[in-house]
Amino acid sequence: MQRLAMRWLRTLAYVAALACTSTARADVFTDGDQVMLQIGPYVYHTSHDSDHNDVPQLVGVEWESASRWELGASYFENSFYQPCVYIYGGKRWFLRSADQGFYIKLTAGPLYGYKDEYEDKVPLNNNGLGLAIIPAIGYQYKRTNAQLVILGTAALMLTFGYDFWK
Repeated sequence: MQRLAMRWLRTLAYVAALACTSTARADVFTDGDQVMLQIGPYVYHTSHDSDHNDVPQLVGVEWESASRWELGASYFENSFYQPCVYIYGGKRWFLRSADQGFYIKLTAGPLYGYKDEYEDKVPLNNNGLGLAIIPAIGYQYKRTNAQLVILGTAALMLTFGYDFWK
């Protein structure tokens, strides 16, 4: 199952790289689309445990349409140092404010990697395959963004993204 998840992530990365070519742009993507490279360097756990992994090494890619629907995948190490893959769909909504960069985001999809004694940390988990619904709040400035990702009641993760599509 882990190999299948890694294949999906690799395929999404190839599609994102292909998006950088002019031929793919003309045929696949439209004006207003974004292809973001995401990294997640830090997680804050609400209950301190010296065994928790605070450096998830998250890397991901996500495509967002001009209407703000998105598809993505990410690879990371969970709080228990297990390799994980999250493949998701979601939507982003910009908040109406004096500064138009603030947004909220909601994603959902299969999450693979929470195994053995940590299976109960993810809802509907069976042999490492579970379901995740993940909200985030963020700010976008030109081609970059920063997000605070809410991981249930367990943790908050800081992520940064760059739109390499434009």
